Amino acid sequence: MTHVISETLLKRFDIPGPRYTSYPTADRFVEAFTEADYIQALEQRRAGSMALPLSIYVHIPFCESVCYYCACNKVITKHHERAAEYLRYLAREVELQVEHFGRGHNVSQLHLGGGTPTFLSDDELDDLMAMIRRSFTLVAGGEYSIEVDPRTVTVDRLKKLHQLGFNRLSFGVQDFDPAVQKAVHRVQPVEQVFALVQAAREIGFDSLNVDLIYGLPLQTPESFARTLTQVNSLRPDRIALYAYAHLPARFKPQRRIIAAELPSPGDKLSMLSASLDAFSESGYVYVGMDHFALPEDALAVAKRQGRLHRNFQGYSTQPDCDLIALGVSAIGRIGATYSQNAKTLEEYYDALDQGRLPIVRGLAVTRDDLLRRSVIMALMCQGRVQFESIELGHLIDFKTYFARELEALKDLEAHGLVTVDGGAIEVTPTGWYLVRAIAMTFDRNIQVDRDRARFSKII
Repeated sequence: MTHVISETLLKRFDIPGPRYTSYPTADRFVEAFTEADYIQALEQRRAGSMALPLSIYVHIPFCESVCYYCACNKVITKHHERAAEYLRYLAREVELQVEHFGRGHNVSQLHLGGGTPTFLSDDELDDLMAMIRRSFTLVAGGEYSIEVDPRTVTVDRLKKLHQLGFNRLSFGVQDFDPAVQKAVHRVQPVEQVFALVQAAREIGFDSLNVDLIYGLPLQTPESFARTLTQVNSLRPDRIALYAYAHLPARFKPQRRIIAAELPSPGDKLSMLSASLDAFSESGYVYVGMDHFALPEDALAVAKRQGRLHRNFQGYSTQPDCDLIALGVSAIGRIGATYSQNAKTLEEYYDALDQGRLPIVRGLAVTRDDLLRRSVIMALMCQGRVQFESIELGHLIDFKTYFARELEALKDLEAHGLVTVDGGAIEVTPTGWYLVRAIAMTFDRNIQVDRDRARFSKII
């Protein structure tokens, strides 16, 4: 069988690296960046005539039960009354944001993540969307998505989400094998997921995504092959395939995973290779990183047309956006700044009780950061860097400024991942599968600090 990418290459680049949902990456944020810095960025946006389009992310941290693999910021509780309190604080945060940069701005992208956004009741979702619509204008043709736990939704709930304006759903599946589901404390019968996806199609959602994870306890190449067959049969518009990173020292729920039950590195590699082959054979387009899409999906179309973008939610069809981040631990981007909210509910509530935005860290990006961000995002999204466009946009000589990086690319060129000619860097079809490794070449922070232990594997 001819593989879409050789196992030799996969093994060669089985190294940790950033996901580049931002540059610089979030691990570089500092506490010296404060609420005052963020407010200044908001007011500069308000005063500017060239402001970027606007995107909104809302973090809903609550889950009824813990999934042992999860590394997200979450609060495990069965007390649904906590959601009402959280929404009251979200309303305060929205008002403080609006106070500094005005009401009614057009929004082309909204994403509810978690935790479990569907932890909220129908009435609470009504309240949340009304809160957002009072302060922002959700424009026609935008991407309005929500993460869905199949265990917590019904067909009626899906109808409600569609009525509220959501046009994209992401189903957290991870694996269909019952033994694996039990091992990670996330039991959801395959019949239940299939029924919900079918119902979502009939309701009229524009795009349905399924999340999968390889490298979970009790997974084998044979069991995961069955999951791949089932997913291809389900035929979602998009698939996100993530590698499980076992970091129990950092993420407490992972301590409940029995390390001896984790697949070997060789088996994990086989699962990845089989996944790439299975999705390719089923007609999915490899968008980049962990993402696959049917050829007619907007994400695949955007890739073909060179309109792909990237933000904290991953790949997007929407233009480069400023991002308003709402809720505990949420990360935003305004102008040349990044910011993150308090990571605990106690800290988040305390700041808002004092009439302050709950910003606890962030970063004001430098000229060099902006330049490298342009190059990295061009690689990650378009697979091509045109020297002239970078030179004109940043007033540099590309070959001189990036002499070290161009030298380092020679090794990647020898492996068939990129081609470099006099005026451009081009990611090859094989290189797309390892685009993080290519982007890392231009990451100044990795050059300075070779400690990559903080990052997930790039494949």
